[in-house]
Amino acid sequence: MTITDKQITAGGQGGSSSQEHGAGVGIMAEQMMQETAGKAIPAGYKQTEVGVIPEDWDVCLLKNICSSFKTGKLDANAMILDGEYRFYTCARNYYWINQYAFDDEALLISGNGANVGYIHYYKGKFNAYQRTYVLTCFSADIQFLKKQMEVNLSERIRTEVNAGNTPYITMDTLTDMMVPLPKNRQQQIAIANVLSDSDALIGALEQLIAKKQAIKSATMQQLLTGRTRLPAFALRPDGTKKGYKPSELGEIPEDWEVVSLGNLLAYEQPTKYLVSHSKFLDEGSYPVLTAGKSLVLGYTNEENGVFTDLPVIIFDDFTTDSKFVDFPFKAKSSAMKMLKPRNQKIPLSLIYNLLNSVDYLVGDHKRHWIGEFQFLNVVMPSDNEEQTAIATILSDMDNELQALTQKLEKARALKQGMMQQLLTGKIRLPLAAGA
Repeated sequence: MTITDKQITAGGQGGSSSQEHGAGVGIMAEQMMQETAGKAIPAGYKQTEVGVIPEDWDVCLLKNICSSFKTGKLDANAMILDGEYRFYTCARNYYWINQYAFDDEALLISGNGANVGYIHYYKGKFNAYQRTYVLTCFSADIQFLKKQMEVNLSERIRTEVNAGNTPYITMDTLTDMMVPLPKNRQQQIAIANVLSDSDALIGALEQLIAKKQAIKSATMQQLLTGRTRLPAFALRPDGTKKGYKPSELGEIPEDWEVVSLGNLLAYEQPTKYLVSHSKFLDEGSYPVLTAGKSLVLGYTNEENGVFTDLPVIIFDDFTTDSKFVDFPFKAKSSAMKMLKPRNQKIPLSLIYNLLNSVDYLVGDHKRHWIGEFQFLNVVMPSDNEEQTAIATILSDMDNELQALTQKLEKARALKQGMMQQLLTGKIRLPLAAGA
């Protein structure tokens, strides 16, 4: 679906009219009123169209606290590589351009596409794509409104966008949005500051994780190819430096060998470990795993057919995605293979990193392990002590990444909880005397 300028600015053909949005708001408000009917309203709170909020808060339409709603005028291809000003499109990042159309403090909202409803904040000179909404001139704290809109707008998009259509929002979606708003501007600022601090923590953790992942990737490239030798294994018994020898994979350390993944790993089909149904639990005795990105699909209380021969590599035969698993589990897909070391002296974590270092292009939809993947070659130390030393270094890096990832997940969950509490006034922040 292509969105016309008329649809963006006025909710024209193919979009929702103002009357339709009003009806939708009315229905949602009625539902909220019904849900809270009969429930005791705490002292100091009141029932409103958006639910129970503090008595000293108002419910405002966004158009009553923002006096300027515009869109950009440019095509997305107007961007240039080294421009002077920021150029906002419907992407999560911004680009550059050499002319500006706005010089203000603004919220910029993606009007369509995969990132519909994504909100940027910027103060200064910038330009914008024709499907990007530019909101300026606020009578409330702009950062507080950004946080409120991130919650409210995503919910409106979720309920209003029809499946199968290119997701988009109209101007009415924004102007008619109801916003719970503290009357005290200092309260708005205090809430925004707490949530901004949480965003800063999340951003810092994301950057640190990305940096650590890059370091691990570089370390793998050096250690798993022998380009860099650990000091304890770099010298011959006579004290001279070990050299390299030719191989089918290029030059490798003189005391390393080329070996196929199939000679390192034996596979087992998941048949006897498959979960009996697809109605997974949010909590249960055992996780149900996939080798894809999600890993844990849910939980089950089934006691039969639990995989306990750990650790193990689970391998998706269609995508070649793999995961290192050290806890009991049930399997979801018959395409999953369980990979175990043929030689128990070789650390499985080392083999896992070698497997993930293989340059392999997934083509046709087929089972890859038996036909091709097991025949791929890697290089590795012949000495078990060197194998263990490399595996330990990489495992320590993985453990650090896992700890940081868990910390990030907790920070995100904490922020989500704080947003739900702070943006509805369920938790009140103390203000300085006189504020």
